[in-house]
Amino acid sequence: MRRLSLPSVDPFLLWLIGTVAAASLLPATGRWATAFGMLADAAIALLFFLHGAKLSREAIVAGMGNWRLHAMVLASTYILFPLVGLAVLHAGGAAIDPVMASGLLFLTLLPSTVQSSIAFTAMARGNVAAAVCSASMSNLIGIVATPLLVQVAMHPAASAGGGMAWGSVKTIALQLLLPFVAGHLLRPWIGGFVARHKAVLQPVDRGSILLVVYAAFSAAVVEGIWQRVGALDLAGLLLWCALILGVVVVANVVAARIAGLSREDAIVLLFCGSKKSLVSGVPMAGALFAPAQVGLVVLPLMVFHQLQLFLCAALAGRFARDAAARDAAMLPPLGEAGAIAAAARAGFAIPDACLPGVVSNLELLTRHATTLRGPAA
Repeated sequence: MRRLSLPSVDPFLLWLIGTVAAASLLPATGRWATAFGMLADAAIALLFFLHGAKLSREAIVAGMGNWRLHAMVLASTYILFPLVGLAVLHAGGAAIDPVMASGLLFLTLLPSTVQSSIAFTAMARGNVAAAVCSASMSNLIGIVATPLLVQVAMHPAASAGGGMAWGSVKTIALQLLLPFVAGHLLRPWIGGFVARHKAVLQPVDRGSILLVVYAAFSAAVVEGIWQRVGALDLAGLLLWCALILGVVVVANVVAARIAGLSREDAIVLLFCGSKKSLVSGVPMAGALFAPAQVGLVVLPLMVFHQLQLFLCAALAGRFARDAAARDAAMLPPLGEAGAIAAAARAGFAIPDACLPGVVSNLELLTRHATTLRGPAA
């Protein structure tokens, strides 16, 4: 009997919890709050600069031809997710704290993740080139689309009256889009350095998010977030996030079957179309919401982030095992016993004189098949 194993907790979640605890016990106030805010802005700009430098144009061009798949991923990210979010808020009604409800809706308006979507697609043996293209496209579009969707879905009266917060869009463009474009334009000169020092530069990703979370929760603690949010609220938030994720995952599986997508493309739709980016969401929340609200707004995103990692890790592992089993079944039989058994199933017998040659050829075919298929993910 196979032993049940719980999915591992992302270590970054522990850092996030520690940061929230630090902000709850020692919130930054006054000049310290201003200093942390400026430092977080600079770290986020550096983060998106490095993302631009890491973006491979070749990989995007390689996957761009699959336009139907990319359209389905974008529709899931920017149409299906918001509709599910609105339905959940309608169903939850007054049971959800208004600011936390804004956070639930906000997470549904964000772009997809990049690194984890590609990593899970590769692990599940999906179409990696298409995943790179879809995830990157989702993030580029999201820099403009998310602020506009926030205005339409969360502030419809302001949008209808022409009062769209273009200042927020401008802030996001200057803090996120401009560094991203600058990094990508400088890729021919710095791309190699960034690729070679991935391990050294990775802390910039997480450190910038931790800085923003600390600054946001410091402001929220000063405004009394923990007097407003209790254990039951957190349990309810977990359930609402699980419901949103479950509905979108099932919808994408059904959509892939209806559209007749290949297994590899269906995996891309599942992983790129069912995830939301913490890296993009935290700085966007800081630009789109009042400082005292940001902590409560990003709380649903932090919960959703870990849930999607749990589920996608489990699904990617299952897809990888299924692919490995299918590959093993397709390999030629090995050894004399395997060759004789295969011949018997086909209705003939291998002469004794021919058996050594048949076994040798089957072993050669197996090596070629394994080489062409590549190592198991």
